[in-house]
Amino acid sequence: MQRDIVQRPGITVGRADERPVARTSLPGNLLAPSAGRRFVRAALTEWTGSGLPAAVGVSERLADDASVVASELVTNAVVHAGTNVELLCRLEEATEDEAAALVLEVSDHHPARAVRGERPEDGGPADGPAVTGFAAPTDPAEYGRGLQLVGTLAERWGITYRTGLKTVWARLPVDDWNPFPEPSAETGFQHGLRAAELLAPTARRALRDDADWAGRGALSFLAEASDLLAGQLDEDIVAALAGQLLVPRLADWCAIWLEPENGGPVAVPRLASVWHRDETETAPLRTMLEQDPIRLPERVGTGPICLPWPWGEEGGEEPEAHARAALAYRITAGGRTLGAVLLGREGAGRVPDEVTALIEDFVRRVGLAVGAARAYSRQATISRILQRALLPGKVADIPGVTSALVYEPSDDGVVGGDFYDIFPCPGDRWCFVLGDVQGSGPEAAVVTGLARPWLRLLAREGFGVGEVLDRLNRLLLDDAMEAAEAAALMVAAAGGQQTADTGQSRFLSLLYGELVPLPEGGVRCTLASAGHPLPLLLRPDGEVRPAAEPQMLLGLFDDVAYESQSFDLTPGDSLLCVTDGVTERRSGTLMFDDGDGLARALADCTGLSADGIADRIKRAVHEFAERPPDDDLALLVLRAG
Repeated sequence: MQRDIVQRPGITVGRADERPVARTSLPGNLLAPSAGRRFVRAALTEWTGSGLPAAVGVSERLADDASVVASELVTNAVVHAGTNVELLCRLEEATEDEAAALVLEVSDHHPARAVRGERPEDGGPADGPAVTGFAAPTDPAEYGRGLQLVGTLAERWGITYRTGLKTVWARLPVDDWNPFPEPSAETGFQHGLRAAELLAPTARRALRDDADWAGRGALSFLAEASDLLAGQLDEDIVAALAGQLLVPRLADWCAIWLEPENGGPVAVPRLASVWHRDETETAPLRTMLEQDPIRLPERVGTGPICLPWPWGEEGGEEPEAHARAALAYRITAGGRTLGAVLLGREGAGRVPDEVTALIEDFVRRVGLAVGAARAYSRQATISRILQRALLPGKVADIPGVTSALVYEPSDDGVVGGDFYDIFPCPGDRWCFVLGDVQGSGPEAAVVTGLARPWLRLLAREGFGVGEVLDRLNRLLLDDAMEAAEAAALMVAAAGGQQTADTGQSRFLSLLYGELVPLPEGGVRCTLASAGHPLPLLLRPDGEVRPAAEPQMLLGLFDDVAYESQSFDLTPGDSLLCVTDGVTERRSGTLMFDDGDGLARALADCTGLSADGIADRIKRAVHEFAERPPDDDLALLVLRAG
């Protein structure tokens, strides 16, 4: 739930002129009304629980009425418009002219301006910027009593038209207003019967205007579908959204099959999604379709294929006898068949060509979304396998020291640039590494794949901390030189044209250290920082200080001599090592480490265990900004026991 507090000029937050607003977007399917009811109740609960002055008069009765009104307005928009629905709740304070009220607004994006169930001659809105009042439906048995119920519970309601948007609003008083007279002679049971009759759902059926959707509504429908489908990275979610977009706008039911990604000619397509305008029919339809997977002829394009109606003459109870049509479309992307869509329409023996063309355009977008989701899935799988190979499966246990590690790549589908390691070495030594390669993805993986094994090899050969960084720096420069020579050969082979693989940067920041246990307890720590955020030492009394000196990045210059610093980690001391995903975490123009923010956060961790320190710093980093981190995040805590 997103909450906005609108302040009037000269009024401070907390005074009575606050106007709480909650808004959400709901999908255009049959689950939207229940979601709308829950949203309204959650908004009112939050406002009353937070003690907002505007919510003082909110009662349980108002919450019930608001839930019913929101449900009816959302249902009306979903059934008759079929587009996404925007729901807004707003509390308005009492003024000299009006009492305090809860305003509900439900907007849809259907191109038609009329609201189903109203007659212009009865006073309902035919055309114009806004109207108020209530217009009875021409046929309550067909259209239901939704607007009658809204008109009964609301003080007033109306419609507002904007470009591409139609908003139906209702205003409910917040005071002790009661739309029903006190039942003087009625028993509680009779009163309950009246309420049940008023609230009872009636069968309603959306009117599908093919000319409307194939004409003015086609472009907005395809644009909306493209936005929804393009943002999904899971093929099953794409299939589910596709079904909800087709039903009930353009079909009464639909089923979507997806081919196995690595399947051959004998592979059986998987029934990924089934959607029916009547929720009670979805499960039987799925059961029937699972028994006979769809198989389209190989030599057909992406156009519609007329198929027999799935319910045979011998199969159970038939729908009421009228014309109907079943169409199938092949889902393709990049010249490959990814699946098929089967949809059915009742009440029409032949589907208009404009509608079949619209559905074909839609299915083409489904194919692009499924193809993109599968490409992302392959990339994420490769990334996870590569990540497991580049990072240690288990960090070593250091005698007398407890360690805690946090590692969060910024993108699960791309190999991160941060890496870590803790490993034993000859001579009763334990070494630890925290590095950050410039960039991410395959190029970062190449540098990580070189640096980590080289570090282990150099450390186990007995070189000191400074010497290890000196030799690693030269190895990176030598490798960069070989890469540059190979790039020059590629440019020459390409006739002097620059290629995408040239000019790779291979430098990194690195914090490297070694620990040697001390006989009296604790460890002797020797470390060096090469262009890396400096480690911080936390003493038991709350003192925090840097534990290293800043030095040059690795892989830039060959005339650098790296130096190390040594100190004792006594029992109770903690060492915090982080990457720049922590120190440079942004919130607007501010960074997490501005004004020694990391040191202040670490000072608040006095007395905590290694796991406690890691968890508190991680939470502080995440809570520093509303958006999730956009850089890899890694931190290592070493605490002497």
